Amino acid sequence: MARQFVVQLDNHPGELAQLSRTFAQRGVQIHHAACAGTGPLQCMFVTFTDDDAARSVLKGLGHDFIEGEPVMVEIPDQPGSLGAVSQKLADAGVMVSGVIEAGRKPGLLEMAFCVDDECRAREALGLHVEDCVGCSA
Repeated sequence: MARQFVVQLDNHPGELAQLSRTFAQRGVQIHHAACAGTGPLQCMFVTFTDDDAARSVLKGLGHDFIEGEPVMVEIPDQPGSLGAVSQKLADAGVMVSGVIEAGRKPGLLEMAFCVDDECRAREALGLHVEDCVGCSA
């Protein structure tokens, strides 16, 4: 599975366009992306088809970013579901650094959470730990 990157950008017109153009010029395809910002900063939550190439571009441009293995979670498509999942992660001491809606089907949302501890997140959510990258069951 592709890693999820959380990229810090200056929050001004054209910043996202410039970064996206640079990825395209270097042949790095964006798979999923979301962006949010307020004040002087914005964050881009993104997955790529080539993580190594994306990492190289980001480092070369000097952008601050973090990355992690996304934890995929299906949640009911109703008010309070995201809060409930987020609270389980918080109660387990897991830091969420990014979340993207990765899919939707009737009554369900598939969310990709970028977290600081994939194993602890999976345990907190009752997911299979043996599917973790770098986790022992």
